[in-house]
Amino acid sequence: MTFTDIQNEQLRKPLAPAHIVKPTGSFGAKGDYLEGWHVINEANRIFGFDGWSYTINLIQDALKDGKDSKGNPQWQAAYSCIATVTVGNVTRQDVGFGSGFAKQIGDAIEGATKEAATDALKRALRTFGNQFGLALYDKARANVAAPEAPELPSEVLDLLAEVQSVHADELPAIWKARGAKYEGTDHQAMIRDAFNKRKAAA
Repeated sequence: MTFTDIQNEQLRKPLAPAHIVKPTGSFGAKGDYLEGWHVINEANRIFGFDGWSYTINLIQDALKDGKDSKGNPQWQAAYSCIATVTVGNVTRQDVGFGSGFAKQIGDAIEGATKEAATDALKRALRTFGNQFGLALYDKARANVAAPEAPELPSEVLDLLAEVQSVHADELPAIWKARGAKYEGTDHQAMIRDAFNKRKAAA
């Protein structure tokens, strides 16, 4: 299979930072990651809904009854999984791991198998490039795009436009009437800078 020019272009694009998830809490934290639903969505978008497929092979590593940190009965399950991703005649494979802890044995197994399968699928898909998380394995993050500038509220844009259009003598009155409410906000420095530049140019 030869990927189309559009597919190659999509695969080469830097990873958008908006898709990157930061780990929460200390337990199991392993660094930034992409969510499972997102990599599947990206595979559908780039390869087509009928352009790729995958299979999984789950392996039970451990399953035992134990106790949680408070001494309550708890089932503990650990699974590994081999995921094989096929795009046309291109096949990629990788392994993932998962663990589950619950009072009911079925819940522990479910948690471990889901985690292992998702981990394996994400690892296999990452071999196709940045859009599937490969960029996160580079410490320099060279293939992670710069964050997009936040969109300014319309009232801030209106005020900035007004600053550019009036005579410098009118700026104090405008700031008193409209700009003062931005004191202490994220937009204050931007608006203040616009005022100062306008005064200097007058």
